[in-house]
Amino acid sequence: MSEHPEDSSCEIPGGPPADDRRHRQFDGEAWDGVSPRVYKLGGSSAPGAAWQDVARHTLAGGAGEPMAFQLRYFEIEPGGYSSLEKHRHVHTIVVLRGAGRVVVGREVFDVAPFDFVYVPPNIPHQFVNAGAETFGFLCPVDADRDPPQPLTTEEIHDLLGYPKVREVVRIAEDMGSGIRDPGSETHVVIARGAAPKQSP
Repeated sequence: MSEHPEDSSCEIPGGPPADDRRHRQFDGEAWDGVSPRVYKLGGSSAPGAAWQDVARHTLAGGAGEPMAFQLRYFEIEPGGYSSLEKHRHVHTIVVLRGAGRVVVGREVFDVAPFDFVYVPPNIPHQFVNAGAETFGFLCPVDADRDPPQPLTTEEIHDLLGYPKVREVVRIAEDMGSGIRDPGSETHVVIARGAAPKQSP
């Protein structure tokens, strides 16, 4: 586990299960006995670390179960987005509701229910709600994993050189506490003056 759990939505410890049930029903909004939790704790002034309107539900693996993975469900509200980050562990998601745009390195994928996305190790990525309703997806990860790493200024400039990525990626102008980006739809201030690269 991470030495810095406050830096990662992947590392926030879950509470013990409310009961010993092996079945949880979904009522259209949430699973019974699974409370939504804050996406990330703590703050960071690193470029790309800001996020907006994201909730995390840990369905399995967060309460000491004997398993090598965690199954999480994330919801991003309209206008919301996850942090822009990278890490050594693999990410996969399966979309369950809404519409999203997923930045994976220099690529952008428009996703809808039941789409699958694979994020390779150490590749910058971000999840953005692209619709008028909640964007929800399952995200299984290794239980023992490294914390997300911020992108360097050079990595951000490189990503922003690709028009499709620049159109989608969200980087707050003022990181503030890093708890939540309360800002506008301003996408990227750090890229001003950067010459766009041609897509390969």
